[in-house]
Amino acid sequence: MIVAALVAVVAIVVVGTGRPNRLTTPAQPPPGFEVPELDVAPGAAVPTTTVVPGADSSNVEAWAARLSEKTEIPARSLVAYAQAEIATRQTTPGCNINWATLAGVGRVESHHGRYGGTEIGADGELTPPIIGIPLDGSPGVRAIPDTDGGRLDGDRRWDRAVGAMQFLPTTWMRWGVRASGDGTSPDPQNMDDAAMSAAKYLCAAGGDLSSAEGWWKAVLTYNESVTYGRNVFSGADAYAKAAG
Repeated sequence: MIVAALVAVVAIVVVGTGRPNRLTTPAQPPPGFEVPELDVAPGAAVPTTTVVPGADSSNVEAWAARLSEKTEIPARSLVAYAQAEIATRQTTPGCNINWATLAGVGRVESHHGRYGGTEIGADGELTPPIIGIPLDGSPGVRAIPDTDGGRLDGDRRWDRAVGAMQFLPTTWMRWGVRASGDGTSPDPQNMDDAAMSAAKYLCAAGGDLSSAEGWWKAVLTYNESVTYGRNVFSGADAYAKAAG
């Protein structure tokens, strides 16, 4: 079963295989937009949802610019979340994934691609890349020997979480998709690819994310932690309400 391992040392969630050794509270984003912590029981409700205003790129970019001022999510990250929702609406209409859920995940995983001072380029590329610590079995860390020859994480001995949505190399090999469809290999350090791949993963895990059962199943597959699920729920709900 594909689940997520939370690496407590750096407090970044990684999507991979096997159960985590220990689950702790995810990293808290930098001060700014207030996200009330909601004590929601798993499967009891879904976050507030809003619809991205159409599939036209200029509409999405204008929407992202306005919402960025309210939420302090980088506009480029919002565009990636919105495009992933729009594309998934066409490819997997029964999933009903919402940009706000992706933003909720991105908030916990990498502060929307800004973890450690990383910046997001106009093309969606992260500079410098976001790469987690080696998963070498040290205290609080699951041991996962290298699976990709260091191609994605630069480590030929141990796997590391990569990108804005913190996928392990093995999981990225299965779920990674190229958002632009230009024939280039999917890149976890590209915000568009990471958001689209996370949407694909969540849809496969949860089915219909407009249902409480489906939403929670998807998010708890991403990371088998109720604390994590509530963090994602709280962020998704706050962002959707800000956009409403």
